Amino acid sequence: MKEETKSGKRKVELVVISDVHLGTYGCHAKELVRYMKSIKPKTVVLNGDIIDIWQFSKGFWPKAHMQVVRQIIAWATKGTKVYYITGNHDEMLRRFTGFELGNLKIENKLLLDLDGKKAWIFHGDVFDVTMQHARWLTKLGSVGYDMLILINAACNWTLQKLGKPKISLSQKVKNSVKQAVSFINKFEDTCAEIAIDNSYEYVVCGHIHHAEIKNIEKENGKVMYLNSGDWVESLTALEYHHGEWTLFKYKEHQFAEEVTEDDDDSMIFAEKSTIFNNLLKEINQFTSP
Repeated sequence: MKEETKSGKRKVELVVISDVHLGTYGCHAKELVRYMKSIKPKTVVLNGDIIDIWQFSKGFWPKAHMQVVRQIIAWATKGTKVYYITGNHDEMLRRFTGFELGNLKIENKLLLDLDGKKAWIFHGDVFDVTMQHARWLTKLGSVGYDMLILINAACNWTLQKLGKPKISLSQKVKNSVKQAVSFINKFEDTCAEIAIDNSYEYVVCGHIHHAEIKNIEKENGKVMYLNSGDWVESLTALEYHHGEWTLFKYKEHQFAEEVTEDDDDSMIFAEKSTIFNNLLKEINQFTSP
């Protein structure tokens, strides 16, 4: 049953968001801000790759990307517990594991008790063979993926002008290449097997940009596998409320209100030092009494 606050925001016990990739061209920050502003969560888990530090050298940082950061800080300031779980694209933050600032805490993995059931939450790059043995290849693939997203955006702009539905080139590639489908299946099975061995009821991941909720059964037990997807292609998040998991899928018609922005375009492209200074400024405002 849908519960709303007096301001019309939807109440949610737990929200899991991953693979936002702030600082990249493919990030749908405006859509994410609309979603974030529409809910009032008790707990938020940011499950890796929120800020894409790999791509930070481009100095691409639109105002909507900063608004995502501001909303995260606003949640923490107003009493929402926020866990930031590090991923491979924001692995620089792993040196700060255990750091706690008010309601915001940085972790590599998380174990939550949800109505008496254990939820094991982590990003998932630990099971990526290319991440472990060929990091340069993974980073090269990230650049290629970003270019594919740009081409996709141009295609969708043209399709919209022609009155035709949008397409996802990367999703079509994933669904058509046997190796990609096999990788996803192996990733899910590996997560499930380890979760079952540890008697966890839920295993929650990100990383592979493939949103999913399904029960996986093995010889030694079963577990619910969940993946929060991403905010580059899928525009999805996981929600837990009243003992049930649901997969939120962003739909444009549900969010008519635009994200308000000022007329200053200085933050679309900026020096890395300027971006970092602005991020630090936001954090300092959060810590100020």
